[in-house]
Amino acid sequence: MFDIQEELKKLPGKPGVYIMHDEKDEIIYVGKAVSLKNRVRQYFQSSRNKGVKIEQMVTHIARFEYIVTDSELEALVLECNLIKEHRPKYNTMLMDDKAYPFIKVTVDEPFPRVMVARQMVKDKSRYFGPYTSAGAVKDTIELIRKLYHIRSCNRKLPKDIGKERPCLNYHIRQCKAPCQGYISEEEYRRSIQEVVHFLNGNYDIILKELERKMQEASDAMEFEKAIEYRELLASVQKVAQKQKITDTAGEDRDILAAAVDEEDAVVQVFFIRGGRLIGRDHFYLKIVKEETKSEILSSFIKQFYAGTPYIPSQLMLKEEVEDMELIEEWLSKRRGHRVRLKIPKKGTKEKLVELAEKNASLVLSTDKERLKREEGRTIGAVKELEKMLGLRGVVRMEAYDISNTSGFSSVGSMVVYERGKPKRNDYRKFKIKGVQGPDDYASMEEVLTRRFEHGMREKEEGKDMGGFTAFPDLILMDGGKGQVNVAQRVLDRLKLDIPVCGMVKDDNHRTRGLYYQNEEIAIDRNSESFRLITRIQDEAHRFAITFHRQLRGKKQVHSVLEDIPGVGPARRKDLMRHFENIDAVRNATVEQLKELPSMNEKSAQDVYNFFH
Repeated sequence: MFDIQEELKKLPGKPGVYIMHDEKDEIIYVGKAVSLKNRVRQYFQSSRNKGVKIEQMVTHIARFEYIVTDSELEALVLECNLIKEHRPKYNTMLMDDKAYPFIKVTVDEPFPRVMVARQMVKDKSRYFGPYTSAGAVKDTIELIRKLYHIRSCNRKLPKDIGKERPCLNYHIRQCKAPCQGYISEEEYRRSIQEVVHFLNGNYDIILKELERKMQEASDAMEFEKAIEYRELLASVQKVAQKQKITDTAGEDRDILAAAVDEEDAVVQVFFIRGGRLIGRDHFYLKIVKEETKSEILSSFIKQFYAGTPYIPSQLMLKEEVEDMELIEEWLSKRRGHRVRLKIPKKGTKEKLVELAEKNASLVLSTDKERLKREEGRTIGAVKELEKMLGLRGVVRMEAYDISNTSGFSSVGSMVVYERGKPKRNDYRKFKIKGVQGPDDYASMEEVLTRRFEHGMREKEEGKDMGGFTAFPDLILMDGGKGQVNVAQRVLDRLKLDIPVCGMVKDDNHRTRGLYYQNEEIAIDRNSESFRLITRIQDEAHRFAITFHRQLRGKKQVHSVLEDIPGVGPARRKDLMRHFENIDAVRNATVEQLKELPSMNEKSAQDVYNFFH
């Protein structure tokens, strides 16, 4: 029995993180403290005015635990990590897990490339962004290749110069073929310098150049060329108009403001890079009643900037937030340079913050109903599933499927859903290596073994980058008892304790229920949980089929019959002459196969065994 009053006496007067549990032992709140002794005691002092949120939370506390840290900064970092992992009920929760792309220029290579990067790493490349639109990044890179004829291939240059023919981009005048030595490294470098100027927002030179070329082509009556330059000119003007000048200092800064409505909040962020507004985005948060905008912004900053790959030199806010100096210290440490939090009081900067607040209010008022529907489809559906299976704390779910054509090029798929939404960066594909013929159970055992052994190995090596290292809270198998038993056998062998649930289908190949702990559980076809399971099942199947088609496309000339032991060219020819197609061969009996002139009893049995 946990005696709260007795445990309060044992609290140390040191910095750290405290974790509140309810009677079901679920984590309902995570907080940090300069002094654990003073902070945690405050929750249980009746004389203090705690506010509605804290009063409500305290009534549900059954026990607490704490972790001592060396500093308040360490406590802040730990608090961020624990909130992200456990998503406690009474913490303000960021509901969007967005990632923004960068444009990467590989300036360290002899012949640099321009590409999309999902995160900024410490290498010798130049990064531009982050951008709020993946489509805008794609369009910009495509425009750069048209303007500056930069290569898009992965050839190792100059080592591979002249080894292969130039690709299509050379023939359509979008690359000057450095792979053939048609352009020197010095001349190519000059083009890259112009690309860097372009990405820094210096459009005037290229606009004048395109206008000049368009006029020259028109004067020479080369109208097709003139139209081409006109279209490029329009594309550059479109990019230039999107990146409006917002201040002359040329700094990187984010502008943040919040709008609040009962239990929902929206934070609007304007992203300014090099003094230019490159985009904006909004983020939904689940809050507790009577939380202030200051508290909401503080929670948002800690959660959002704990995961974003880029931190600007300045955050501009509508009002002061709790722990401003500590947050500045934490962000500065993450960035590697000084980061400041500022509250502008006049001029353009104040107007930008007010504009961000108006945008947040507009999003909240127009999107509230959509937000609630979306939550029902995702988090609400997961809660239904938890209740149905008697589980708690299901955040990450993984589903698996096998695809093959009579055992040829068998592949496995792993799809990942977090909080009811697909997490496509963590999807994985598997080529089946150790199974001959169409054996879905053996193929699934190989996939699961490779997946979890890989994850365990990466954890031992200290890697923590999602994908394989993040283990699921629930495994969903595309099938019933047989597939669940395969998964359970792998988990038992690897000494892993993860719930496994089968998605059982009816005769029409539609999900009819769930197989869990040796029982089939009926599921309401009109429920959100049923719709979520169906989406996951379809996604796993789609991902496996797509991968299988890719492999089949690469091996069009491969006949399934070539995989059958003991069947050479003569017997393959005989089989295809006698039977209409592969399906007819697969459905043939041993007696029917023996009727072929080239077949004896052993070879007929080999063919039958391969397909069965």
